[in-house]
Amino acid sequence: MMINFKSNYSFNILLRLVVFSVLVTALILYNIDYIQNVYLKNQLTNTGFFINGFILALFLLGMGKLVISLFFYWREERSVSRFIINLHREVHNPVESISEKSLIYQRYSAMQNIYQKRSTVNQSALAATMVASESTRLSLPKFVSNILILTGVFGTIISLSIALLGASSLMENNGIDGMVQVIHGMSTALSTTTTAIVCYLFFGYFYLKLTDVQTNLFSVIEQITTQYLMPKFSHKNEDMIHQLIDLINLLRSTVTNMQLSQKQYLGMVSNVNQVTSQYDERIQGMSNDIAEIKDLLRLGFRLPENLDNQ
Repeated sequence: MMINFKSNYSFNILLRLVVFSVLVTALILYNIDYIQNVYLKNQLTNTGFFINGFILALFLLGMGKLVISLFFYWREERSVSRFIINLHREVHNPVESISEKSLIYQRYSAMQNIYQKRSTVNQSALAATMVASESTRLSLPKFVSNILILTGVFGTIISLSIALLGASSLMENNGIDGMVQVIHGMSTALSTTTTAIVCYLFFGYFYLKLTDVQTNLFSVIEQITTQYLMPKFSHKNEDMIHQLIDLINLLRSTVTNMQLSQKQYLGMVSNVNQVTSQYDERIQGMSNDIAEIKDLLRLGFRLPENLDNQ
């Protein structure tokens, strides 16, 4: 049976990440003047710097963890590919030359230990344990994906608060400072929201692809377990019955071969008896010929008849 497995899925996602990063960087450099005007120039307070800096730091932290996870699953995919090759080559130890820390090695080792203890292998429990263990690997990317858009909302709220303070000052003093503060608050709200949305879209896409990579890996491990490992490490009554039926069929074949051999032996005995009878007849004929020769010699040389008795 064929195993549906994308062996280089993680590597392809990493390449896609590099291409997207280059494109985004080129887009930023192309619009550097506009970005400087929005984010850097004429900033009345440091609110925009702090909020946008926090959003970018959170984004880079999540991306770093995401890239590390992709590299991890890329190694896991290579281990699974090597395991499948060993299975097809019918290697005695399928986990040969595979890292002991890999998921497929741990699955094979766990099933082997359970089998040696004469216990029943519960594939559902093994799968649930693996999913629970690996879910912690995505906890930080999941947190970043959920919080990124909220940081934009938080930045918008803070910026609108600054704008409202400026509006209040404008109403009280009817001065230009209040108007500048209102404009600054609106600009900061726009910049923080834009930063959060762009980071969320970029990060959310690759976080979704990371979950696809994880699903692809878990799927192939369960396929290998179902198609190859469960028949090998199984103590179920149905399997024992199938083995008993195979043994009975083998015994039948052995008995049939023994009966055929016995018939061939009986045929050989019959042939030997026939050859023996022919040999006895030939010996008897030779004895008669010798007696006849003796009589001829006696007559020819005129020997006495009682020569044999002397």
